[in-house]
Amino acid sequence: MISEIHGSFHFKQGSFLLDIDFKIPGRGVTTIFGASGSGKTTLLRCIAGLEQAKSGFLKVNDCCWQDDSKFIPTYQRPLGYVFQEASLFSHLSVKKNLEYGLQRTPPEQHKLIFDEVVDLLGISTLLTRNPNNLSGGEKQRVAIARALLTSPKLLLMDEPMAALDDNSKAEILPYLERLHAELLIPILYITHTIAEVMRLADNVLLIDKGKLIGNGTLSEILTRLDLPLAHVYEAGVVIEAKVIEHDEEFHLTYLEFSGGRLSLGREDLLLGTKVRVVLNARDISLALENEVNSSILNTFRAIILEVAEESPGQLMVKLDVANTLLLTRITKKSWTLLNLQIGMSVYARVKSVALFNK
Repeated sequence: MISEIHGSFHFKQGSFLLDIDFKIPGRGVTTIFGASGSGKTTLLRCIAGLEQAKSGFLKVNDCCWQDDSKFIPTYQRPLGYVFQEASLFSHLSVKKNLEYGLQRTPPEQHKLIFDEVVDLLGISTLLTRNPNNLSGGEKQRVAIARALLTSPKLLLMDEPMAALDDNSKAEILPYLERLHAELLIPILYITHTIAEVMRLADNVLLIDKGKLIGNGTLSEILTRLDLPLAHVYEAGVVIEAKVIEHDEEFHLTYLEFSGGRLSLGREDLLLGTKVRVVLNARDISLALENEVNSSILNTFRAIILEVAEESPGQLMVKLDVANTLLLTRITKKSWTLLNLQIGMSVYARVKSVALFNK
C-alpha cells in the first residue's frame, strides 16, 4: 500500500477560487505555506470537510473521504484539528478537556494512550487546572493533546502559534518537534513563517492566490530558484546531520552530513544525535581557492548549479556540495570579478550555522 494523501479541490467562495490538486506523503509533516489570503485555511477546511467543494476528491492513505459519489462529513472523518485559538472548554479542567477528546473515539479504536499523550506534550502538571489559568503556549499544548486523543489518522494544524508571543512560541516548538519525531500520524501544518517551515517540515505545499505553485520535499522547495522561498531574506537550506564529536579544547561540536563535517559552538548533545542545521544564504560566500588562512572553519568544495537575479545588484546561486544543495546570495559584481559560471567548481565558505534539535 502506498502511503499517500491525494486531494483535489475546486472551490469558489465569493470572488476567491481555490483550484488545487496535490499529492503528498502519508506520513511526516507537510507545511502549507503562503501569504495571508492565499487559500491555506480554505484548503485545510476542504480537507476537514468543513467546506464541500462541488468538485472535490480526497484520499488519505487507503481511505477515500470524498469523490464524485461520496462525501464523508467532518464528524465521521478520523482527523484532529488544532485552530489558531485553543478553543478549550473553560468550564472543564484540563483533564476533562482531554477526556472529551478521548470519548469521541470508540475504545477499540484508541491508538494513543492518555498518559503517553500527556507526557509527549509535557502537560501532566496542568491536569487539575482550569484553561483560563493557562498561558497561551500551555493552552495550545492541551488543544493538541485533545486532538491527538481522538486517535486521528490525520492531524490538521491551522497556524497554531499565530496568536502566541515569542516566549510562548519558544515554549511550544520543542513539543511540536516531538510530535514530528515520535508520531506516525501525518500532519498538515499551516504557517506563513519560514522559520517554522525550516524547523518542522518534511514536505511543503506552496500556495499563491488559490493555486499550488510548489509541492515537494523541504530541500526541493527551499532551493527552487523559480519559487519565492529561495528569495526571502531568510532564504537558505536545512540539512540533516549527526553529532560525531565534541572538541573540549576549543569548545566545539562537530556534525557529519553528506557533504562533509560542520563545526559549531559546543552543544550539549549525545554522540549520534540527529539534528537539523540551517545554513542561510546570506551567511555563505564563495571563493575560487580554499583559503586556509581564514577564521571561517566551515569550507566546502561546491559546484555552481544555477543562478537567478534577485535585484539589479544581487544574485542567488544554487550550489551542489556532494549532493547536498546550498544557496548563497552574492552581488553581481562578485560574480563578474570572480568570472563565475554555471558548472564551475568553487569553495563555499559558511560563516554561521543555526541548529535545531530534533
